[in-house]
Amino acid sequence: MSFSISGKTAIVTGAANGVGLAIGRHFLENGANVVFADKDEKALRHELGDIVGDDTQARIFAGDLREKLTIANLLSATIDAFDRVDILINASRQIVQSDPLNPDDDGVELLLQQNMLASLRLSQMIAKRMIKQAEDQEEGMAGAIVNLSSIAARRAHPETLAYSISSAAMDQMTRSLAVALAPHRIRVNAVAFGSVMSASLKDTLREHREMREEITSHTPLDRIASPGEVAHAVQFLCSDGSGFVTGEIMTVDGGRTLLDPVGNAAH
Repeated sequence: MSFSISGKTAIVTGAANGVGLAIGRHFLENGANVVFADKDEKALRHELGDIVGDDTQARIFAGDLREKLTIANLLSATIDAFDRVDILINASRQIVQSDPLNPDDDGVELLLQQNMLASLRLSQMIAKRMIKQAEDQEEGMAGAIVNLSSIAARRAHPETLAYSISSAAMDQMTRSLAVALAPHRIRVNAVAFGSVMSASLKDTLREHREMREEITSHTPLDRIASPGEVAHAVQFLCSDGSGFVTGEIMTVDGGRTLLDPVGNAAH
């Protein structure tokens, strides 16, 4: 069974840095058409300016995916460029500290909207397109959706209340969409990661260098993974090699959740 994604068209959100950028680059290197989507247009152009263009397999799209019109425009831009969409990677996510005892703290609402609701609305719109594309296709998968989640969904830390809740919501969204879209031959899975050098962890370690040793010492594989290692897991979930896998939350954390939680569950 093949793990190839060559010739497929993928939308990757949160693609201006960190794990989202690594996934987009990895898919591009493995023969996929990729639309790199993010609200930070400057960062997109800085990272990808040399490899995007009408004669390449890469495009960039800048916009706030919390807006329904932006989601519609992203889909239209993808279809205009590549005629179809086969894969959606919801890698856009935000982490904020929250005060669990402050009723005026709006972190939960913010992250539910940014991390879960935006991904849900985009998934719904893309799924409709996938279903339409597969109307004359009697066999095989119509599409694959992969959501990026976090081990924070299973680890309770007061300062990351909002992020933990939004991550848990993303996991349940994954399971619910998997059941809803299975009759249409669309698979939906998630990758929950920790101890990975995401953009947010890189920023955190820049300010708190002591956290590196704390994280690695509580990760059985004794290191922090590169974003590219998450990309390999995502490729598997998008390929025919995982054709009978849906509704799964794959953990990529070097064994960290097998031990007692430490430090900041967001990483």
